[in-house]
Amino acid sequence: MITVCIFAKPPVAGLVKTRLARAIGDQPAAELAAAFLADTFKSVQRLPWARTVVASTGALPETLVPGVSVWSQGEGSLDERIERVLCRALQETPAAIAIGADSPGMPLELLDQAEQALSRGEPVLGPAEDGGFYLLGVRAFPPGLLAGVPWSRSETCEQTVRRMTAWGMSPTMLPGWFDVDEVDDLQRLRAWLAGHPERAPRTFAALERLT
Repeated sequence: MITVCIFAKPPVAGLVKTRLARAIGDQPAAELAAAFLADTFKSVQRLPWARTVVASTGALPETLVPGVSVWSQGEGSLDERIERVLCRALQETPAAIAIGADSPGMPLELLDQAEQALSRGEPVLGPAEDGGFYLLGVRAFPPGLLAGVPWSRSETCEQTVRRMTAWGMSPTMLPGWFDVDEVDDLQRLRAWLAGHPERAPRTFAALERLT
């Protein structure tokens, strides 16, 4: 088994998806965040090799992630929180993957490719099209591995590769994918799900209510 840690925030209006909320409003943005998390959770649970954990910055409604362990991300910067969660996961399974809840409908083939790389003993990274990354998979997490990586920047993934290389880790790179932070991303997601609504049904329904 590999622990897949879904990083999320409680879907509270005004506190989540704030960039998206500027275009669509606080409450619709919170409803979408809840849908993103629910769909991502259900997708990961379909993977026979995955042990699913949700790493949250606060309490979550149990209806969103029923029957799953919810871990606190704890305090600190994002690199510190990723390190804390993945190191905890690595105490319990031989490998661990971190993903966000901002890519509902992401093809499960990408996660399967990550599992295959980890099974070969290779760390793995999924580059996001905005310059970040949508997936990080490791079998070991050196202390401070991601320290100094600039977040939410066009060079985030590039700097992450450099940090991993400096620690003697040569990550397998997955195909690129996108996450949803801005209204343009939302339109792209809408177009993607129009042909694949079953991949994220709750998100698809929430988008339909926005039209």
